[in-house]
Amino acid sequence: MLARIRKLVVEVEETRIEMGKPIVPPTRKALAMAVIDNPCAGRYVDNLDELVALGEELGGLLGTKCVEALGIAPGAAQSYGKAAIVGEAGELEHAAAILHPKLGAPLRQAVVKGAALVPSAKKRGTLGTAIDVPLGHKDAAFVRSHFDAMEARVADAPRPNEIVVAVVVTDSGRPLARVGGLAVAEIKGEDGLR
Repeated sequence: MLARIRKLVVEVEETRIEMGKPIVPPTRKALAMAVIDNPCAGRYVDNLDELVALGEELGGLLGTKCVEALGIAPGAAQSYGKAAIVGEAGELEHAAAILHPKLGAPLRQAVVKGAALVPSAKKRGTLGTAIDVPLGHKDAAFVRSHFDAMEARVADAPRPNEIVVAVVVTDSGRPLARVGGLAVAEIKGEDGLR
């Protein structure tokens, strides 16, 4: 394992009632976060390959943790998203290096397929900083019922030399979704859009 992980946090949010209406089955989101050392903290580093490798490792680890927390087969995952909070001694490019070049491929393996881009967010912060992890359907970006987010926060992270890396996976869209767009049953999953 390349990442020096101080802490792993896994949470499941289950919505059973929305606007007084029962949600059957409940909509569920799983969040997995790793608090890791930032090997580039406190200095300018031209080559961020070390962070890119950490992202690749964490994509599979956190994606698998989410699927396990939901108790579903990997192919039953419906939407996903990723985010990172860099401590004060880091820079936004450190989050970009973790999230963008290689985190997606192992996350897609953890949820089976994943033709659509993985929505992402990044920011700099300190202890307890929150970030909204954006969500979209894993196989078709035009499925509006799955445009959503889940807040990620670790009470004692990130410390100045740390990065909080978060992945969210769901087994459904928003409760009571009704704003149109491509329906899940209409997904072709060929181009990541439809």
